[in-house]
Amino acid sequence: METSRTKEKASSLRWKILRRALLPRTSQPNPQDESETSRISRRTTHGFNLIPCHEVRVNADDECDSNKRNGSTMDMRVCYTLPVPGSPQLFLTQRVENHAQLSDFEICNRYNIDNTGLVCNWPSEDVLAHFCLSQPDIFRSKKVIELGSGYGLAGFVIAAVTEASEVIISDGNPQVVNYTQRNIEANSRAFGDTIVRSMMLHWDQEDSIADTFDIIVASDCTFFKDFHGGLVRIVKRLLSKSASSEAIFLSPKRGNSLDLFLKEVEENGLNFSVKEKYDSEVWKRHEGFLNGENRDSWPSYEKDHCYPLLIRITL
Repeated sequence: METSRTKEKASSLRWKILRRALLPRTSQPNPQDESETSRISRRTTHGFNLIPCHEVRVNADDECDSNKRNGSTMDMRVCYTLPVPGSPQLFLTQRVENHAQLSDFEICNRYNIDNTGLVCNWPSEDVLAHFCLSQPDIFRSKKVIELGSGYGLAGFVIAAVTEASEVIISDGNPQVVNYTQRNIEANSRAFGDTIVRSMMLHWDQEDSIADTFDIIVASDCTFFKDFHGGLVRIVKRLLSKSASSEAIFLSPKRGNSLDLFLKEVEENGLNFSVKEKYDSEVWKRHEGFLNGENRDSWPSYEKDHCYPLLIRITL
């Protein structure tokens, strides 16, 4: 009986999260409501906090102010300071937190996609960007594509720091791709000689792209089990025949979703390896969330749902 009441409570809290995202706030949030929803929500605005960032103010006539909702802008601009000496800052326009429109979900239904790319820069993307920063030689002079990019922090980091020859930042959601294109144009001076492009790419349309890539990167893309087949097939299609080509995924286990994805990888004739401890700083922060040192910044942290494993996939 206690389990039933707990499930009902969790369901009620998730509806509160959705309602808060869709409806404008007319008053200050109830502190008790905020505490309860942060307990049940898996999303966090802090995450591993490996790439320092802060919101920056924009001018009144800036493009970020062109999309208004009930008198307030739908967009914000975030400055990411890459923790590598001499690296440029990246300025990414993103959707304001807790803002959504019913049209977002209509687009999801139309294109058979999810809406998570518009919500925030997810923690696994932060870890992927950090991983790419720490190992730039992997990407130097290589053709790279990011799948399911969301706001594409990792793709932008690769383009700005690693001297990759080409970086494609792709997503199946046309709204996300619009943000990506705007951010490519806004940060073009940071990319040096690296060619950077946005692309709308649905995983069920592997024949829609004829190009192949040396490196594929993706973060937290294995959660939705219905998309596993398409994701694996497009990875197989996009990898070049070079012996060094590989797909680098960072994904939490999330119940059995990662295991099912890896089973799909194996059934499609691809090879994979999984590594839990792949970066000392990421592991240190993970342990801090588990043992309570940093619990206040991520109260709902659970290893299964939040800690991304490193998966490398090859032909």
